[in-house]
Amino acid sequence: MYDHDDVLRELNSSLPIREKLASVHRVLRQRFDCIDRVAVAVYDPKTDLLKTFVDSSEGESPLQRYEARLSQATSLQEIIKVGRPRVVQDIEIFNHGAHEHTRRIKEHGYKSSYTMPMYLDGTFFGFVFFNSLQSDPFGSDTLHYLDIFGHLISLVVISEVSQIHTLLGAIKSARTMTHHRDLETGAHLDRMAHYSQLIARELAGKYGFTDEYIEHIFLFAPLHDIGKIGIPDRILLKPGSLSESERSEMQSHTQKGRQIIDEMLSDFGLGTVAHVEILRNIAQFHHETLDGAGYPNGLKGDAIPIEARIIAVADIFDALTSARPYKPAWSIEEAFAALRKLAGLKLDPDCVNSLTRNREKIDQIQKRFAEDPVG
Repeated sequence: MYDHDDVLRELNSSLPIREKLASVHRVLRQRFDCIDRVAVAVYDPKTDLLKTFVDSSEGESPLQRYEARLSQATSLQEIIKVGRPRVVQDIEIFNHGAHEHTRRIKEHGYKSSYTMPMYLDGTFFGFVFFNSLQSDPFGSDTLHYLDIFGHLISLVVISEVSQIHTLLGAIKSARTMTHHRDLETGAHLDRMAHYSQLIARELAGKYGFTDEYIEHIFLFAPLHDIGKIGIPDRILLKPGSLSESERSEMQSHTQKGRQIIDEMLSDFGLGTVAHVEILRNIAQFHHETLDGAGYPNGLKGDAIPIEARIIAVADIFDALTSARPYKPAWSIEEAFAALRKLAGLKLDPDCVNSLTRNREKIDQIQKRFAEDPVG
């Protein structure tokens, strides 16, 4: 009665999505050994960026930590316009004017591709890619199964990312219900998320960060100060300096943030959100400093989770370069100088260097997510 083995049972587990994708790929290869790579890219409409998210490549991925503007990828735009998968039996047809992602795929020896657009309630979400090292591998039987597996992978990815978006929506609603208290602006959160992503991408080689990890840093960064919802107005909105007891209560926002996140994960049934420890670490430890003088736990050096060290640099940089009622915005150069003084003492020097060597990308982020002077 129970002799049959469910070959896709790992999709029911709490495994990271990369391992789930690898499991699906193994099952697919048992029937079609010509499928050598499966990959997913997700789309960010705010920036028009298509970003690598996860793949099943063995060894180095041809598109690891890769992003590109969808508006500049005409062949991928055509897939969305048509609304159907694209089958390329021989990538050599793109010899002239091929986009960088196609060039990289070719350089790794892939000769054909099947590309399926992903949609969530009719809205474009990203792409699923199947690549082969063979030319002309996609017969009618293969395409039939790629259609099925493509939608299966799409549903798994969308479910994963949608859980995070549900959590973000819950946080946003909580802020609205607290009467738009003086927390971070939307533009600040967008900038911070992109600075954090930029730092994580730069550190990926040293720390072995996957695209999936980097995307979760990007998604979770806006929740770093959610614990401030639990801080009374008399402290949060106080125009002058805080007393010692008030400062202590303000600092408790890190522990309150961890508590709020745990409660929301439980209340919304999101306890299986991937990389949830990254989220907890960001909320609880982003005010720890290398010298142990931070809070809430006085952690030192590498004892501070790397995601919290990343967020700390991104948050301080945006605070310095943003206008506040008590100070004007600092220039990028002034903020860089301040970060370098803190590097190795309070802030992780790798994180600081990763940010400060990307001036051009910082300019782009600031222009795209400038504060609305009207409010």
